[in-house]
Amino acid sequence: MITVQNTIHASIDKVWQFWTLPKHIQNWNIAIDTWYTASVENDLKVGGKFKYKMLKKDKSLSFDFEGIYTKIENLSLIEYKLLDNRTGKVSFEKNENQVTITEDFEPVKEDSESMQQEWCQTVIDNFKKYIEAF
Repeated sequence: MITVQNTIHASIDKVWQFWTLPKHIQNWNIAIDTWYTASVENDLKVGGKFKYKMLKKDKSLSFDFEGIYTKIENLSLIEYKLLDNRTGKVSFEKNENQVTITEDFEPVKEDSESMQQEWCQTVIDNFKKYIEAF
């Protein structure tokens, strides 16, 4: 299991909204600056599907990051299962006027765990920069 984490200086309501609304996800869901999130579908409920269309800026490569939500606890927990059956969860821990976000997920076997951890840490760091600048 890989774990990434960051503390966001914002209210839990704002953090939850920016983490789950497609119009915001497209702006922070970036692991490498040569890629971007072209589109987002997000049906935030147990059994609901999510799909992030990832595209290389030169349009030479793309992939879909998609899965199904398996558990939702409003303002505190999101658990999911990806199409390849890997699982993950994102927890939101409120502490006064800040929220610690922790994401745990099963890595793919094709890429090194350290590289996957770096990519996901970059995404969560981008989320922090995006929301705190808003």
